Amino acid sequence: MDTQVAFLKYSRKDNPEKPCEERLKNFDEFHVFLSEDERRNQAKRCMHCGIPMCQSAVKLAGMITGCPLHNLIPEWQENIAAGHPGHALARLLKTNHFPEFTGAVCPALCEKACVNGAYGDAVSIRDNERFLIENAFKNGLMTPSVPVNRSGKKVAVIGSGPAGLAAADALNKRGHQVSVYERADEIGGLLMYGIPNMKLDKAIIKRRRALMEAEGITFVTKTAVDTKSRAEKLKKTFDAVALCCGARKPRALAGISDGDIPGVAYAVDFLTAVTKGLNTAEGKNIAMDPPREYPVKGKNVVIVGGGDTGNDCIATVLRLGCKSVTALEMMPEPPSVRREDNPWPEWPKIKKTDYGHTEAISVFGKDPRLFQRTVKSVNRDKDGALQSVVTVSVTLENGKLTEIKGSEKTLPCELLLIAAGFTGAEPKTAKAFGVKLSPRGTASCDVRPYRTSVPGVFAAGDMRRGASLVVWAIAEGVACAKEMDRYMMGYTV
Repeated sequence: MDTQVAFLKYSRKDNPEKPCEERLKNFDEFHVFLSEDERRNQAKRCMHCGIPMCQSAVKLAGMITGCPLHNLIPEWQENIAAGHPGHALARLLKTNHFPEFTGAVCPALCEKACVNGAYGDAVSIRDNERFLIENAFKNGLMTPSVPVNRSGKKVAVIGSGPAGLAAADALNKRGHQVSVYERADEIGGLLMYGIPNMKLDKAIIKRRRALMEAEGITFVTKTAVDTKSRAEKLKKTFDAVALCCGARKPRALAGISDGDIPGVAYAVDFLTAVTKGLNTAEGKNIAMDPPREYPVKGKNVVIVGGGDTGNDCIATVLRLGCKSVTALEMMPEPPSVRREDNPWPEWPKIKKTDYGHTEAISVFGKDPRLFQRTVKSVNRDKDGALQSVVTVSVTLENGKLTEIKGSEKTLPCELLLIAAGFTGAEPKTAKAFGVKLSPRGTASCDVRPYRTSVPGVFAAGDMRRGASLVVWAIAEGVACAKEMDRYMMGYTV
């Protein structure tokens, strides 16, 4: 009977966070994980709905709610509650190739659709998912599973972000021989260099790489496939090729983001430089000296963009000793609670105060965000370096941002980070393979999903969909693998 009324008996408990003054000293994981008994109580809160919206991924009012991977959430919650983590893990891994990634960085679309969230607190699905996979690695349940039979087919995956890794994992499990090409020195794409260590420890990615290599996947790093000659060689060597290169072409700010102004940087370039420069002596991500390319200590920092990347930048510059940080968001400030015209199970359009915002409030005593505001121009000192930025209020009129006259305000700024999103894939690799890009900068797959107009060449993830979430990238990679399998074998299992 306990599990039938547990949503009334137990209140929601998230993994507690370390105090800001403690966690700002380094780039370590800042969550404290609940015990297994407490996790079981949290799993008991699942109501085992007849129609589990949490795993639906339905589009309501133009936005997706529920898990894009269609994770069998009530099933593994029930097994956690019953004390059967092995069974729960099996149900989780049936749909999610990398729960350790989604459990750390996913915004939990599942929880937004949880029926418990209609009038109270949703089930802590993401934390339970993370508990399952971390417990599995800790207790030796995640062992290599090498395919018994090989198909004789060879596949190349270009790009090792979550879409590329998911495609590679699915294709390898099917029995195909998979090689993954990555231009960086480490695999993971934005998981490795676009997300700070305190949000996703890089040891987690390296741990998954070791497992995938033990299962037969080959990783070729420091190798860009962006010339016609390399592309032609791969097409001749492999039976099929998947382009999973992401959508890393950053959105510019008019007139001030051409790279010629010292002190102006794109957010992903900045985060990459910080991650690469971290001192990880003895396994600890010790607070480091400011990155050589973008010094932070003692500087006034302005960040343009209010998404996850902007929040990650706030948390990062705080750890590097900035003098101040201001985050500019172009859209109006969302309400703190749901409006009546935004009912459950629609995605809740409410104000989200994330870990970086909380840390900034702790340090400076106020929320770093200014809504409906952006940078209009910059001022430079006699040496040409950034000195301040001129900001302006904006409003949305007929789908376009319009400046409000007379609203200019100058802010001191020696480092301007642009986290205004992305405009599509970098074109070199697509061009090398002869793949057309859409007006949105994404790989065109008009004939059939995930198939480009070039025979044997497929596309998935942000490169096909546009910049999106890690969970969507994994779903794209798996779906692309099915289409590739059908292309090579004539059918798919």
